[in-house]
Amino acid sequence: MLFKLCVFLAISSTVLCDEIKSDEGVLVFTKDNFKTGISENEFVLVEFYAPWCGHCKSLAPEYIKAAKKLTDQESPIKLAKVDATEETELAEEHGVRGYPTLKFFRSGSPIDYSGGRTADEIVSWLLKKTGPVAKDLTSVDDAKAFIDASNVVILGFFKDTSSEAAKNFLGAANAIDDYPFGITSTDDVFSEYNVDGEKVLLFKKFDEGRADLDGEITEKNIKKFVTSQSLPLVVDFNHETAQKIFGGEIKSHLLMFMSQQEGHMDKYLDTAREIAKDFREQVLFVSINSDEEDHQRILEFFGMKKDEIPAMRLIRLEEDMAKYKPENPELSKDNIKSFVQDFIEGKLKQHLLSQDLPEDWDKSPVKVLVSSNFDEVAFNKDKDVLVEFYAPWCGHCKQLAPIYDQLGEKFKDSDTVIVAKMDATANELEHTKITSFPTLKLYAKGDNKVIEYNGERTLEGLSKFLESGGEYGQAAPDEAEEEDEDDDLPRKDEL
Repeated sequence: MLFKLCVFLAISSTVLCDEIKSDEGVLVFTKDNFKTGISENEFVLVEFYAPWCGHCKSLAPEYIKAAKKLTDQESPIKLAKVDATEETELAEEHGVRGYPTLKFFRSGSPIDYSGGRTADEIVSWLLKKTGPVAKDLTSVDDAKAFIDASNVVILGFFKDTSSEAAKNFLGAANAIDDYPFGITSTDDVFSEYNVDGEKVLLFKKFDEGRADLDGEITEKNIKKFVTSQSLPLVVDFNHETAQKIFGGEIKSHLLMFMSQQEGHMDKYLDTAREIAKDFREQVLFVSINSDEEDHQRILEFFGMKKDEIPAMRLIRLEEDMAKYKPENPELSKDNIKSFVQDFIEGKLKQHLLSQDLPEDWDKSPVKVLVSSNFDEVAFNKDKDVLVEFYAPWCGHCKQLAPIYDQLGEKFKDSDTVIVAKMDATANELEHTKITSFPTLKLYAKGDNKVIEYNGERTLEGLSKFLESGGEYGQAAPDEAEEEDEDDDLPRKDEL
């Protein structure tokens, strides 16, 4: 009897360990039930998250909506989540290095999730990974239901679904995961949407509601069409849209900084949408609410203060981010249009932030550099010049400050060494781009070779660096590009 009781308790314990709870339709995985959850479900998207992570908090409601959508569709696809701060072994096993990390398990085999962060985008990506790339729509009711189910859908009309154009359409559908694609050869559907011949349409629940692809139906043209038409004429910048804004095909962006509280959105957005139509495939129009606390770093990045709002800037994303500032800050129709037009025609000069040169810039052992005196001081062929590029808000810079002051004091009487610093959030240089703080660079005497410091941030380490002419503690070529624990400028997806 005792033996039977022990066996019963052991079995009960195992069942409890393997039990998978659900939180608002999302399965909760732990190390005890992870293998069971993956093996019992053919398709599972797993989010590894941290409770304190801002991006995870933003994703959470969309993740729940996606789970409900799949349940409503009676889909076999399941959504699950793992608290990676609690289930550290699972996180390590699956190579989690940041939050959130999403992995899709198909019959137990994982692949990295590469879709968007809205419910529609999550569902679209999953359906494409588990079924046909374009849904076959055989009736008007099918088409209407398909269009109504998502904010953006792409519909291909082909009487012959084996034609070259139809194959191109399916190729684009396979390459674009964020939006659902449908295909039809049914006459009634053609008539319902006034289509004659082969056609690609994009339906959206904003702006004009529908867009028609003009020109040849090639995979390249469809991708460009979807990229330009799937976003609103003016995109509101937030966690969900950042990836699309900065990861899209359009690399030139007009950023309009406005205060929701002051009524700027109501005052200027309609005008901006009207202008955006003329530049749709050349410049992406983006609105940024300056009231949001998360957006303050963006204002700092552009050297802007709240009393300058409303305002606008243009940026061009290439290897480096080029910024442009209008002479007239007004968000009037004519001013916005001429600013964007001049940018497209190459008439604008890059805007580089610069502070006024302090009168006492060279009075202290650590010299103060700004954009206007940087080249004169740093490229002095008779001296080794060490420059700290810092940010006033950077915690690591604040820790380094007393040590750096000691370094300046140590070399203040040197005839061959200058110790200097520059606020890189308020001063920019055409020849030097700073992405993390603090960054320390030595401008060597003679040939003015630039050597980045990667050693310990101590008085002894920095002294050896200067005394060895940059030999001690210099960053290896492949290490100089790496980011460690330093504070970074806002990334493109944070701007």
